[in-house]
Amino acid sequence: MTRTLRELRTSDWPEVYREVWHPVVGAGGTYLYPRDTGEAEARARWCLPPPAQVWVVVEQGQVAATAQLRPNQPGAGSHVANAAFMVAPSRRGAGLGRWTAERVLAEARSSGYEAMQFNAVLAGNTAALALWRSLGFAVVGRVPDGYRDGEVSDDLLVLHRPL
Repeated sequence: MTRTLRELRTSDWPEVYREVWHPVVGAGGTYLYPRDTGEAEARARWCLPPPAQVWVVVEQGQVAATAQLRPNQPGAGSHVANAAFMVAPSRRGAGLGRWTAERVLAEARSSGYEAMQFNAVLAGNTAALALWRSLGFAVVGRVPDGYRDGEVSDDLLVLHRPL
């Protein structure tokens, strides 16, 4: 199988939104974005300007995942990276999330970041937590009841690891 991580191209966005972003966000339980986020707003939130970097993972000629890397905070916090990852629901369970995360972690190191922090991982997202823990992240904080989506609420976890 051919799998490639490359910079997002303008022409990729419709497929990213249709196959990855909208199905992931629309299902709830992983991101804080409103489930009904339209394509234009999603693009504005995901396709940030530099110094952010946005990639797609292409398998067999189709977009299978997307990732975003950026400073966690501007200025005095810019040495700590923040990243976000989305895998198309149809591609889950094949190691694509780990493969993408390993490459983005390497890119963060080579870009000069000293650590990576995730600000809002849902406590109930056991698959994501297992992945991040296996890659050396530790839970360093908890926001009680920080996620509310209709009748569903969950704590948000802050994860961190040095690079």
